[in-house]
Amino acid sequence: MSEESAPTPTVEEMARKLFSGPISFLKSAPSLDHLPAPDVEEIAFAGRSNVGKSSLLNKLTNRKDLARTSNTPGRTQELNFFDIGDPLRFRLVDMPGYGFAKAPKDVARKWRYLVNDFLRGRQVLKRALVLIDSRHGIKDIDREILKMLDDAAVSYHLVLTKADKIKASELRAVEQATAEEARKHPAAHPDIITTSSETGLGIDQLRKAVIEAIG
Repeated sequence: MSEESAPTPTVEEMARKLFSGPISFLKSAPSLDHLPAPDVEEIAFAGRSNVGKSSLLNKLTNRKDLARTSNTPGRTQELNFFDIGDPLRFRLVDMPGYGFAKAPKDVARKWRYLVNDFLRGRQVLKRALVLIDSRHGIKDIDREILKMLDDAAVSYHLVLTKADKIKASELRAVEQATAEEARKHPAAHPDIITTSSETGLGIDQLRKAVIEAIG
């Protein structure tokens, strides 16, 4: 078959190939001064503590312990960057978890300043993926990050995690409530992505959303 008539790969095929290729931890950034150069597009992951962000990142990238690289003590309040592809195609940004019940006020304040300044000033940030625990739905602490994203005009997907942990009927109710919430936010994508790191539910859809976001 000639090169001109070769079929164009689908987004799903491109995503599967890209996430099966080279992926590496780049660096942690405790402040904006430590950010990598804005020379490639970025996709950020946000979510409250224990939402399953590390597990989802590992599942997304076909790795067992990629996210754990950046979860050593002292790095929990930093932005963690992962290079995707060789040559480099884009970066994933693991944002520090929010909503610690016993977080000191100065830690919470540092988190807010770091995340808010990053969202407002990072021109290469193409989209954020905001993870919501299916068992609990959207909480007020989640709405704070949604407002920050709205105000920064950063488009985002709401991603339900741990879908295997609740009954199907309860999951449908959470999906409906989450979709209704998304319609209230100007920067929210209308499609809700439901995932499970245990069963692989929604992982292909999530990969496709990432590829479509970077164009």
